[in-house]
Amino acid sequence: MDDPAYEHLLLGLQAQAERRPILFRAKVILISAAAYLLLFASLILLGLLLFWAFSTWQQRHSVMLLLALLGMAASIIPVQWIVIKMFLTRLPKPEGIEIHAKDAPKLFHVLSQLRRQLKGPAIDHVLITDDFNAAIYQRAKAGLFFGHRNYLMLGLPYLIGMAPKEMYATLAHEYGHIAGSHGKLGAWIYRQRRTFGALHEHTEANREDDTINRLFAHLLAQFAYYFNAYTFVLSREEEYQADAVATRLAGSLHNSHSLIRGDLLARWLREDFWPKLYSQAKTREKPAFMPYTAMPMAIKAARDEWSTLPRLRSAWAQNSDLLDTHPCLRDRVLAAGERCELPAQIKQSAADYFLGSQAAVLSKKMDEQWWQKEQKEWQQYYRQRSRALEKIAQFGQQALGSLAVGEAQEYAVLLHDYESAAAAKEVLEHLLQRSGEKYPKPMFLYGRILLDEGNRRGLDYLADAVRLAPAMFDEAGQLAYRWLYHNENESAAEEWIVQLGAALDNAAVEIDRQ
Repeated sequence: MDDPAYEHLLLGLQAQAERRPILFRAKVILISAAAYLLLFASLILLGLLLFWAFSTWQQRHSVMLLLALLGMAASIIPVQWIVIKMFLTRLPKPEGIEIHAKDAPKLFHVLSQLRRQLKGPAIDHVLITDDFNAAIYQRAKAGLFFGHRNYLMLGLPYLIGMAPKEMYATLAHEYGHIAGSHGKLGAWIYRQRRTFGALHEHTEANREDDTINRLFAHLLAQFAYYFNAYTFVLSREEEYQADAVATRLAGSLHNSHSLIRGDLLARWLREDFWPKLYSQAKTREKPAFMPYTAMPMAIKAARDEWSTLPRLRSAWAQNSDLLDTHPCLRDRVLAAGERCELPAQIKQSAADYFLGSQAAVLSKKMDEQWWQKEQKEWQQYYRQRSRALEKIAQFGQQALGSLAVGEAQEYAVLLHDYESAAAAKEVLEHLLQRSGEKYPKPMFLYGRILLDEGNRRGLDYLADAVRLAPAMFDEAGQLAYRWLYHNENESAAEEWIVQLGAALDNAAVEIDRQ
């Protein structure tokens, strides 16, 4: 969080929500309603302003007045159109493979039970998705004022990784979001974010055009600051309340284990499973295994990799982020009344239990969709890398001194991209030690390698490369700025950019004098 004032505001609102949750929720509703009233009032006022200007022109028939009227209309009509359009636009339809009661009777039986227990609305559509997640999504039937359809989205990887009772806790959590007033208020607020966001973007982009856009941009910026803070805190509180529903219906142990297993598996899939799968593109034109079909066995076989105490301690140490409405793992598990412990190995996955034979069918279908999407890029990379390795082998058979400058540069780039930075570094050092003209590309790449090693001398090589080829300023500047920002501080990063820019300006002046 880069804004201390905003962070302080969020913390203060969180304290309010904890002390008086009903009152805080009422305040959010009032702020949201007031915002809509102000928008509608502004639409009416702008319309009246246009009507008055048009009536005045009809009476006087002044050319100057007509021009003023046209300018006013050009400013007002786009703002009105954006507001009306956002009110009437439907949210996008979520993607996924829809299943029905006949496909997964156990799943739909549980959903019916949850609806009766929580007295909530019906789930209109159940979609199986390809991500490691579960979510409720509410989509307006037709614009803002015509009701919603409820979509339950269940990630197949999530179902594969969870135990049945843990999945039940997740389903209870998600249903808890639409039971009572959570769902309608959440969808309403989500639409407001989109409405005010689009309107603010338009007015901000046209802020300097006229007074109307400037006024709207200022008012919407002020509103968004507080609206985002209040709705963030409300969303965070609703996560805790949905967790409480899951704990009450599924039990605190199953709920906490679903949270822990979900966190650990999500990290492992993101950091290990998918990178290892994609790394096969280096040596295979087609993967040895397809992801979703292989995932059940992979999760089971790699248990000693993802379900470990060091990984759990790392996840447990993460604090709640003031940019994410979901509380951290530790806060959620402790709120459920449980402790930090590894969940037991599952005997049957939630996918097998709730989907039955459909689990294998869905896995195969998702594998086909995944490969259809990835095949072109995968095979293109494989062939590109194969050609690069052949070229590297050809260059490697020659002495470095016999390679022309362009060949040596190409050799270094290929080594860097397809073998290792250390191999490229050796070629670059040889090239840079050659007498005669200096070359910007080798200098840039060598500087980049040094920075990756943590060596500050890389900045000097970047600067020399830019002096030789000023067109490289943006790329070298971004690289240097990121390195200095993360390894030293923002002031050092900005100072380096300023100094290099000044050196280029001085060099340009000297050239002009000559």
